[in-house]
Amino acid sequence: MDNAVDWVAVDWGTSNLRAWGIGADGSVVFEKSSPKGMGKLARDEFAPALVEVLDHLTPETGTRLDVLICGMAGAKQGWLEAPYVEAPTDLRGLFSGAVRPVVDDGRFAPAILPGVCQKAGDDNVMRGEETQLLGLAALNPDFSGLVCMPGTHSKWAQLSGTRIEHFSTAMTGEMFEVLRTNSVLRHSLTGDLDGPARAEGFAAGAADGLEHPERLLGMLFRVRAGSLLSGRQPDWCAGYLSGLLIGTEVASNRHLIGDAPVPLVGSPALCRLYQDVLGMIGADGAPQDATEIVLAGLKAARSFAA
Repeated sequence: MDNAVDWVAVDWGTSNLRAWGIGADGSVVFEKSSPKGMGKLARDEFAPALVEVLDHLTPETGTRLDVLICGMAGAKQGWLEAPYVEAPTDLRGLFSGAVRPVVDDGRFAPAILPGVCQKAGDDNVMRGEETQLLGLAALNPDFSGLVCMPGTHSKWAQLSGTRIEHFSTAMTGEMFEVLRTNSVLRHSLTGDLDGPARAEGFAAGAADGLEHPERLLGMLFRVRAGSLLSGRQPDWCAGYLSGLLIGTEVASNRHLIGDAPVPLVGSPALCRLYQDVLGMIGADGAPQDATEIVLAGLKAARSFAA
């Protein structure tokens, strides 16, 4: 094994897994990725998928390399379910809820961090985002406020230091895909969806969503009607649908948004869209480096276990 590797950090999502070798000084020694996300694996395929990514490592005789995993590997449909920690909770205790799947390959000792849930009539779950929130807190020790995590299932979380107080989920990304591919709107969303009119459509949709979130179901049909009656092209229609959904999501959280910038943790392109919509209501969005955030969270989770 490369003697510089002290342990391995893994972010195991639905679509992909990413692994980083971490040195004793906390530096990243190597980075590997695989398309074998949770959604593509049967339970008995997780261990081989991990070994495949880490097969170049050979620990010293008699030792096993710690592998700390966050994300969907701990889901009910994943490798080994890591039961949720119930919010409100201090994320410094994440490691105490980790589970340890059995691996025949004696080189590695994996542990999977739990997700976080809400109960008491406000049921909600997250898995993977809790580690990012811990990372955000580790990088910004004085932070207290609202965090937005755009994605397929966007999260809005109230964070106080390392304590998550409350969170909600918006299925915005998934709704875009469902409507684009499986609704009557699909007839207006064929062809080039990334053309020059997409930005104009996005701005119009975001404005409608922000102003009238209660009219979402009716305004969705404007995508179809606009193409039939006003000659709206697929790029404008795709932009309008995206803007309408994101605008409605932001509007539903408007009462939580204060004067402080809202950290945005997600893909750069998606965070820019949310930043634009937040700007339309006079709020500041602050995009974060998602890789830096998740690595900081995995490092913090491990450090609090010591």
